[in-house]
Amino acid sequence: MELTKDTMTAMKTAWGFAAALSLGAAAMIGSGVASAGTAPNVVGQKYSAAHSALSSAGFKTVVSTTVGDRTPWPDCVVTHQLSHSVSPPQYTGGSVVNEVLVSLYCAGSFATVGTPGNSLGSPQGSQAAAAAAAPTPPPRHRPGDGRR
Repeated sequence: MELTKDTMTAMKTAWGFAAALSLGAAAMIGSGVASAGTAPNVVGQKYSAAHSALSSAGFKTVVSTTVGDRTPWPDCVVTHQLSHSVSPPQYTGGSVVNEVLVSLYCAGSFATVGTPGNSLGSPQGSQAAAAAAAPTPPPRHRPGDGRR
């Protein structure tokens, strides 16, 4: 086969078309995986409130780590979060699941004899102890509520 100028031009065009087609197909295949998006920041909240906020935003909450075991999970404080997407198994037709991994602090607010928690020498421990020791004000009565 003799390679003429017209044959070379046709071959270059065919190779360019094939390359563009394969790049387009690769881009379409890669676009099927969604990203986790932006989850609301729930660090510092109790797990119960954090779970509600994340669920409302369309995220699945997964507890990745806990520190302490003295507090039930709903009352534990979220100390860290990490968002990511989990792809479904191949050929299942499932959809991507957006998850937020949370770390929970489940020890007491401050340490006492026999109960773990923040040291009273730390800012967190001393503030929690002061808040717990503060007297609670008596309930306020409204006029007409039947109390004197």
